[in-house]
Amino acid sequence: MASLRKELVLAAPAAHVWSALRDFGAVHERLAPGFVTGTTMEGKDVRVVTFFNGSSARETLVGRDDTLRRLAYAIIGGRAAHYAASAEVQEGDGGGCRFVWTVDVLPDALAPYIDDMMTRGAAAMKAALEAAPGSAQP
Repeated sequence: MASLRKELVLAAPAAHVWSALRDFGAVHERLAPGFVTGTTMEGKDVRVVTFFNGSSARETLVGRDDTLRRLAYAIIGGRAAHYAASAEVQEGDGGGCRFVWTVDVLPDALAPYIDDMMTRGAAAMKAALEAAPGSAQP
């Protein structure tokens, strides 16, 4: 199984970043606009996200922990035999925070594609979270 990880140091308060991450149905508006172009909720725990390249994924919320500021989700179906992800917001120095995003995926052959998508997603998140009200930007 391939394990992929992206760590971002953000010039935004952890509470602000967590508020955007925990809003499971608004990833296209608050967390990664431009990378995710649309989100449709199916009930309260399943979202279908559409990405900038036209692909889509049906993601199931596995857990949301406000104390740890950690969200876990899985993709059921699609090309991956297994796809489990988590994202966590950690306090940082000087009013900023650290965002840690981890994905475990099978088959391993999907890792380069998932890694590229995560790199693009991380860039979109950094831009959106640092530019939004509540960020630590001057």
